Amino acid sequence: MGGEHVRSLLDHADDGIVAGRAADGDQAAFAVLVRRYTPMMRACIRRMLRGTADVDDVVQEAFIAAWRGLPGLEDPAAVKSWLMRIVSRKAVDRIRAERPRADVDDAELPAPADASPPRVAEAHEELEALGDALRELPVAQRECWVLRELAGLTYDEVAEEMSVPVTTVRGLLARARKDVIARMADWR
Repeated sequence: MGGEHVRSLLDHADDGIVAGRAADGDQAAFAVLVRRYTPMMRACIRRMLRGTADVDDVVQEAFIAAWRGLPGLEDPAAVKSWLMRIVSRKAVDRIRAERPRADVDDAELPAPADASPPRVAEAHEELEALGDALRELPVAQRECWVLRELAGLTYDEVAEEMSVPVTTVRGLLARARKDVIARMADWR
């Protein structure tokens, strides 16, 4: 089999197979994971951090940590959530390092290809309003909200990432959601 054929097979393989091969040191398989998950990781982190350079740095740091940690990944099929936990942890570390002035970057909302220019503009305005609402939250609430709502972590995973009890996560999320909903009321 030629290298191009193997790459094509890997591009279409499920996460468990690709992550399993990457865990065994297959750099081509790891490159597939990088291509597959970089956009999602960047989108998540862009909402947590200010500058694009920081976003790229955090994603790169996450992939370095992932490459090193892949051999210890117990369930290769869960690589997506595992990568999101790593990148979220790296972003939270970056936010904590920047305290007390942590900010949420304006992200780009992908509009449907057939969306009209007014709808695209409206989508960008709505996302900007969400960014403003998130910036108004206390740091702990914002971290909690982003880890749960954008990174898709479970309550237990958020608690672990933030080193707080699950009950604290539930409280922080409830307050964050209430504030975000109130601030986004005009967009309903």
